[in-house]
Amino acid sequence: QVQLVESGGGLVQAGGSLRLSCAASGIIFSINTMGWYRQAPGKQRELVASITAGRRTNYGDSVKGRFTISRDNAKNTMYLQMNSLKPEDTATYYCCAPGRNYWGQGTQVTVSS
Repeated sequence: QVQLVESGGGLVQAGGSLRLSCAASGIIFSINTMGWYRQAPGKQRELVASITAGRRTNYGDSVKGRFTISRDNAKNTMYLQMNSLKPEDTATYYCCAPGRNYWGQGTQVTVSS
């Protein structure tokens, strides 16, 4: 059974930082492209960042230069370091293996102004 479990969300003031984690089980983590998506109320789900098995990264335009995605294959864990957070970053953040359509349950990030 595949499980993707996010953690690290919370409430932070604008300009602050958070680090999200995604712990994966039930999949061969190291060979899968992994990604973070987010969805704000009333908006479509959007790509935040993705990282391939070879650690090639891709970022949504709105987070470039502020967020960093990484992975630790030995721990089957992916991370999202979020710096210089803005109120518009407020959303539920989802971990996923997009090529396999596996998704976590989401973690809430709220940035206050």
